[in-house]
Amino acid sequence: MKHDKSATHIVWDWNGTLFHDIEAVVGATNEVFRPYGLPALTADGFREVYTRPIWLLYERMLGRSLRDGEWALLDTAFHEHYHRLMLDCGLAGDCRTSLTEWERAGGSQSLLSMWTHERLVPKVAEFGIDPHFRRIDGLRAAAGGHKAEHMVAHLAALDVDPAEVLVIGDSLDDAHAAQHVGARAVLYTGGMSLRTELETLGVPVVDTLAEALGHA
Repeated sequence: MKHDKSATHIVWDWNGTLFHDIEAVVGATNEVFRPYGLPALTADGFREVYTRPIWLLYERMLGRSLRDGEWALLDTAFHEHYHRLMLDCGLAGDCRTSLTEWERAGGSQSLLSMWTHERLVPKVAEFGIDPHFRRIDGLRAAAGGHKAEHMVAHLAALDVDPAEVLVIGDSLDDAHAAQHVGARAVLYTGGMSLRTELETLGVPVVDTLAEALGHA
């Protein structure tokens, strides 16, 4: 897919993109499914089954549909484990330099995550990178859905032309959200998805955030 316009604004994803938390995600998932007797997943094993919405991932892992009320219990348990394990996680290796480089190039940037807003904002501030972003939006609704509708609201609040926006994330959901609003996407292999899956949509797939900037 070729766009003539170069990007003036980047919408970054958080989990698995700027925040390198794959170990916490996999660890928390293993804790949630330990009582079910499922074998522990490695990072690559997790990427093999990963999909969104997350309840589809859980059904894929269990080999059956979730029962009434089961999703809420699993989601609560996951976040309890995740919020403990993520304390050992840091930013992607070239996160800070990439944010600074784009800023120096005169571009604007924002952050849109499907993690809860009230946890996202202080976590970004804790790393001291919040001044880079014109806007930071986390999830203010029920967890587990798609990102597209949130991308619509995010860009509307920023008042930017989607044709000038590049979305950088680590999942097909990020690319679908970009396509939904008419923006471009670059997908990063440092998160939850296999490279082979990311390549199915025909958007650029990169191994570093610096490389993603090259597509702006």
